[in-house]
Amino acid sequence: MFIESAEVHGNVYGTSFATVQDQIEAGRTCILDIDVQGVRNVKASDMAAHYVFIAPPSMALLEERLRARGTEKEEAIVKRLANAQGEMDYGSEEGAFDVTVVNNDLETASVEFVAAIEKLAGIV
Repeated sequence: MFIESAEVHGNVYGTSFATVQDQIEAGRTCILDIDVQGVRNVKASDMAAHYVFIAPPSMALLEERLRARGTEKEEAIVKRLANAQGEMDYGSEEGAFDVTVVNNDLETASVEFVAAIEKLAGIV
């Protein structure tokens, strides 16, 4: 059984309820790397969760980063950007996420992400 599953960029991903439950029972903080479809599915479940949105500084910079990679064809870039816009729209909705971290600088965003997780998990 899956807590969430979603098709993203033509691939299907999912998170096993049993795997997450095993981590929780072991006293660990379980972090899921999921898209907005997955977030909606987790919110519809009875799983207690916190939500952190990792956002690009802007759609223009996201496009620049995707193109600079040189790993995807134009069709894939266009599809990723369309999906990203939808995620950005959802991420900006009131109450959709507990915390938003803007990935303008990787080092700064990493520190902010860890701080958010620690705070949400009650570690600090």
